[in-house]
Amino acid sequence: MQTYTHHNNELTLKQLNQVVHLKGWAAKVRNLGGLIFIDLRDRFGITQLVIKPENPFYEQALKIRNEFVLDIKGKVIERESKNRMLNTGDIEVDVTELSILNTAETPPIMVSNETDALEETRLKYRYLDLRRPIMQQFLMKRHQITQAIREVLVGEGFYELETPILGKSTPEGARDYLVPSRLYPGTFYALPQSPQIYKQLFMVAGMEKYFQVARCFRDEDLRADRQPEFTQIDIEASFVDMEDIQALIERIMKFTFKKVLDVDVQIPFIHMSYQEAMERYGSDKPDLRYGLEIFDAKPLLKGIDIPFFAGKEHIRGLILEQGASVTRKRIDQYTEIVKKNHGEALAFIRLQDGQYSGSIVKFFNENELKSLPIKEGNILFFVPGIFEGVSSALGALRIELANEFKMIPQDTYKFVWIVDWPLLEYSEEEKRFYAKHHPFTAPVDPEALRNDPKNAMAKAYDIVLNGYEIGGGSIRIHRQEVQRLMFDTLGLSKEDINHRFGFFVDALKYGTPPHGGLALGLDRVVMLMTNTTNIKDVVAFPKTQSAKDVMMQAPSDVDSLQLEELKIKIGEQK
Repeated sequence: MQTYTHHNNELTLKQLNQVVHLKGWAAKVRNLGGLIFIDLRDRFGITQLVIKPENPFYEQALKIRNEFVLDIKGKVIERESKNRMLNTGDIEVDVTELSILNTAETPPIMVSNETDALEETRLKYRYLDLRRPIMQQFLMKRHQITQAIREVLVGEGFYELETPILGKSTPEGARDYLVPSRLYPGTFYALPQSPQIYKQLFMVAGMEKYFQVARCFRDEDLRADRQPEFTQIDIEASFVDMEDIQALIERIMKFTFKKVLDVDVQIPFIHMSYQEAMERYGSDKPDLRYGLEIFDAKPLLKGIDIPFFAGKEHIRGLILEQGASVTRKRIDQYTEIVKKNHGEALAFIRLQDGQYSGSIVKFFNENELKSLPIKEGNILFFVPGIFEGVSSALGALRIELANEFKMIPQDTYKFVWIVDWPLLEYSEEEKRFYAKHHPFTAPVDPEALRNDPKNAMAKAYDIVLNGYEIGGGSIRIHRQEVQRLMFDTLGLSKEDINHRFGFFVDALKYGTPPHGGLALGLDRVVMLMTNTTNIKDVVAFPKTQSAKDVMMQAPSDVDSLQLEELKIKIGEQK
């Protein structure tokens, strides 16, 4: 029920001389030569109020400070000094009635777009941080994006269905968050890392098209684009193949970008194999907004004896065209990035003022140097080692250079499907296979899984936008004998299978249809569509990088009586 006539971004000269009723917060209070000016703020914007000395509410207005909550009536008049930065900058409201609905202490952070508050302070007083217009815009965009995605899915016949939050722990990836049971002491529920099994059971149940705005939980190390609890748009459908799911996601992205940002996204998106992505960009989530591609540098070194390159399986390279300004200190920092990302070493050759220099230039003769594919001002970087380490190292260096030399165009969106994934990865340390995605991903060829698991390929696909994985999915295993083969290959005993997935294996016996789906990471989609690089900006009440809620002071101790009810005893930390 609306108890005011206008919001605070609405009034213009069209409402001149109208009496209006407004509510909001005092964003700024100024006393200029007896005239009191107040910027009244709500979630829509700002309206300037003016209170003159002869006003009967003048003495009351003198008490108003920032963030007081106000209820006013007044007459719309034309401003003498207009503000072209505001939609309401041509007018102000001459207050005729004033009520202070609530007072406020001086806020510990500035309630404005610009703030110098530390992130931890902002998170501690998140309810104040969220008053800032820029933060409210993030959440409003999140709402618009979520509703646009819903609109497409409902229009295409998908049902929005819910799955349980309290489920069973099936550790096969990130750690679960566990919830102890009071009724069954010594046992635990697990918070869902995703609704994976439940959504497949919807397909077994014959629902055919399901989606959910699902809360998910993973107890893993955090980074700028990851939170311990997150939201995904979870999608599953029966009687589909990979192309059907990909086309659906493309329609969702095209509609959402147009409706929310008025950006035309071109479909279909390009497809790139996992192997090609690693070879060219050193990442399975490549940013295609700029070049700076990685290449096989081993042919360039044929016949050249470089001691620490000897016997290396791979030597790959990267050319930086803007290399003239790169200092030796900066190259040392690049070396640390390479080593941090599993690279063995970083070597380089630079061509500047017609002269070649660098860490390995002494091993080349003049003709060999001239044959290198570099021009004046270029630096050619080399990293030796195994393929995965070299790719990861140069991929990280590529991102560092692109940011440093401002190669990344803004307001550009480059989508790519990463396909042709390996089904499994092998742990030399544990001498066993792990699922590259999850153990319910269908193999392209079940016989390859049986006879050559190392080279078996998956019916899996990731969607990547501007260097971020925003979604991942696969066609699922729907035949019980193939699912049993997958579990066997992963080294799960019959006892493990029955304990973790017994109910699911049973479900596959009763006519499970072919099915597949994808989960879009809503937080990352919103982060990219709002042009922020910090996922905390688009999550209403996020955790810190150390997984703490500094506002609620969680995690926290609990009452000893609660622990007694749960039959839990906390051991002393050593």
